This record gives sequence, structure tokens and C-alpha cells, in this order.
Amino acid sequence: MNVIVKRAIVGGVVSTMIMGIGTYILGEVSGYKAKELLSTSLAGINMLCNTVILGSSTILALMLPLLSLSTGSNSRLTKVHYSHVLTIAKFVTILIIVSVITFLMLNLPITESEEVPSTWFSTIYYVSLGMASILGGGFVAIVTMLYETISNVILIVGFGVKDHPMVEKAEDEAKEAKEEAKEKKEEMEDENQ
Repeated sequence: MNVIVKRAIVGGVVSTMIMGIGTYILGEVSGYKAKELLSTSLAGINMLCNTVILGSSTILALMLPLLSLSTGSNSRLTKVHYSHVLTIAKFVTILIIVSVITFLMLNLPITESEEVPSTWFSTIYYVSLGMASILGGGFVAIVTMLYETISNVILIVGFGVKDHPMVEKAEDEAKEAKEEAKEKKEEMEDENQ
């Protein structure tokens, strides 16, 4: 597992744990209290789902200019860079799908239904908080991965760092070979004159 994914996982896990600690502080709820808390928290969770869907879709759409910038640079980037971009795209796609499913599930009028037993509301409440913490942690993880990838591109393309681990060394070797050939050609011309 590469460094970018490890850092993103740490960020996502920390965010998820913070939400879990908040849930733990609230204490155990059941029955009517869970139904009441669920009805007040659903609006916020739905807003979180919408934000994650919008943000993730925007990130996915803006990955194309990142790729064109990467391929249009003077430096040849290694396959590791493109695998990072592909990893981000995969995680973003998964997060969008999970957010849409969560949004659809939580938009069912659960608290209005007379058929749902009151004992289920505590389970539904904790599942909704768990999904919210996973979505928040996932979004933090994606933003962290995106930051790492963009900072690498800025270093390579913007600042022209040549000894970066994501710059192919073959390019440097080719330049050196061209310079050596040019020097040899000049020496041969000097000798012939």
C-alpha cells in the first residue's frame, strides 16, 4: 500500500472515530428517544449525503484536467502517479455510490410509519450515524489523497523538480545521452578541422 493511501486511510479512520466518540457521548438511546433523535438528525445526514455526492462528483470531473496537465508536462511521470489518480477515481466512485444509497435509504419516511416497531428505531438511529461517520471519513480520505497527488504534480510541473520519485529517470538518461552525443560530435568536428 502506497503512502498516499495510508495517509488517507488514517485521516478517514480518525474522522470516523471522532463521529463514533460523539455517538458514544450521547449514550445509549432506545424506543421513542431514538425515534425523536432520528427525526432531528435525518436532515443533517441528508445534507451530508448531498454534500459528499456533489463534492465527489466535482472531484471526479476535475480529475480529467489533472490528467491532461500531467501528460502535457515536460517531465514524464511514472506509472505510480497514474495509479494514484486511478485509486482516487475508484474511491470517489465508491463514495458516490454509497452516498446515493444512504441518501435513498434515509429518505424513506421511517419516523412517520406506524408499521415500524419502536424497538427498531435505536438500531436505525445507530446505523444512520454509522453511515454518516463512514461517509465523512471517506470524504476526508479522498480529499487527503487528492491533496497528496496535486502537491506532487505542483512540485513536478510547477516547480520543475527533476529528482522527484514520480519523475521517470529514463528522461534524464535520454537527455544525458543526447548531450554526450552532441559533445562527441563536436569533438569529432574539431578533430577533422
